[in-house]
Amino acid sequence: MARRKILFVTTDQQRYDTLGCNGGTLARTPVVDGLAARGIRYERAHPQSVVCMPSRATMLTGQYPATHGVWMNGVPLPLDSPSVAEVLRLEGYRTALVGKAHFEPFLDPFLRFAENAQSRLGTAPPGGSHRGFEYMELAGHGSLGPLHYAQWLAKEHPEAVAGYYRVLDSSLQVNAAGGGDTGAPQVTVNPIDRSLYHTDWVADRTIGWLDTLDPEDDWFCWMSFPDPHHPWDPPESEVNRIDWREVPLPPSYPDATAERERIIDGKPRHWRLWYDGTLVSNYEAPPAWVPATMTSEQVREVNARNAVECELIDEALGRVIRRIAERGWADDVDIVFTSDHGELQGDFGLLFKGPYHVDALMRLPLIWRPAPSSGTASSVVTRPVELIDLAPTFCDIAGIDSPAWVQGERLPINDADAEMRGFERAFTEWDSELFGVGVHLRTVIRDGMICTTYLPGTVHDGTEGELYSNADDLTQCVNRWDDPSWKAQRDELVGELRDHQPPPRQPRLRLEAPV
Repeated sequence: MARRKILFVTTDQQRYDTLGCNGGTLARTPVVDGLAARGIRYERAHPQSVVCMPSRATMLTGQYPATHGVWMNGVPLPLDSPSVAEVLRLEGYRTALVGKAHFEPFLDPFLRFAENAQSRLGTAPPGGSHRGFEYMELAGHGSLGPLHYAQWLAKEHPEAVAGYYRVLDSSLQVNAAGGGDTGAPQVTVNPIDRSLYHTDWVADRTIGWLDTLDPEDDWFCWMSFPDPHHPWDPPESEVNRIDWREVPLPPSYPDATAERERIIDGKPRHWRLWYDGTLVSNYEAPPAWVPATMTSEQVREVNARNAVECELIDEALGRVIRRIAERGWADDVDIVFTSDHGELQGDFGLLFKGPYHVDALMRLPLIWRPAPSSGTASSVVTRPVELIDLAPTFCDIAGIDSPAWVQGERLPINDADAEMRGFERAFTEWDSELFGVGVHLRTVIRDGMICTTYLPGTVHDGTEGELYSNADDLTQCVNRWDDPSWKAQRDELVGELRDHQPPPRQPRLRLEAPV
């Protein structure tokens, strides 16, 4: 296959159903919808972890978390870990990462960049790179810290710094403070000018890097938007795009408290413990917030703010695509759009993410628009694929063989291709040990079923589990794990998990830093 240029676009914590092409009705996403119409849309794309760092390390390495070793946020990817960006760079590709990286602990990246001769301004000396990226400009969710966006904002627009919500409070815990009209956690009014918000900044910086390239350069650019991950703080000028009072409640959020609690009580015990505020098994949600106190109005406002952020991302991506066309590259660029994991967004009366392997967190948007010059026909793939398949796909686009350390396969271009090459199942894992609580999940998705086992820990004894059938329970409200009539299917899927999960990395990597 001939070499082509690659624009890899990721968002953070975006659900499958936030895109119009995936049936979403709240956010307007014509740019991504257009890519789907002209490319390949995947109906069942799954991450290998539903938390940022393990999932992003999988994107970079093409390996399962058990192999690359990043088993939870705060566990650093070893410096000698493989990188598909480095593979492409050594093949002559120009490489850049603009936006949110987060395959490093939040407090650590610049120390690691320095070890690799990476400058604070984002450009590397001749021959220098970090993780295979010769150029990096990084952004997070706010205006504080060492990353490029925060430093730029503080220097060039100090008046805009104070309007950002602090994701972490003064004790470095996830902030529980409420805001907006309903007092929902991690919601705020952000008075920042839209042109200074990190979404447009990521697009601006991406365009700036592309404009430094020669027309004949091969390039791989990872453009990574921090949104729609909380805090839900789009620019104040954009909030009125969607009136939260008119937003429907999610199908997995029964308005009746008794019905929500009945559904949660049918799941393993940590669901109810978190809902009641008894247990927080990860630092992905505010430990001081009790989900049971959330109101339907708060769910509506969070969904509205989230949708506004999705619209801003879509528009920013459109600007980058237009610049690519202006540079004369439109026929030769593959565009891949996805997210690292989803967001509960009110489902089951919960927000944020955690050790909960349901579609809200595990079913991702994934669009691959092959370069028009490739002649690849548009299609919809219904068989399960994984984010582990991204790295070998990038290699295939570049016309090179995948390295031996890659554990995924090139994404299928249609269902016939998927069937021929054996795309039948996807695996997701979760490990967390925080606040003295250990939770460990292993999940397989196959034949329209989702089966999750729990390893023994401080909350589970190893006998609990979850089994859902998407054929008649798309919202995953009916747990069939203990249903005798589903025992045969359950046992077969548990066998799949036993036979196909890679062994854990030894020795286990150490938790070093907060998010």
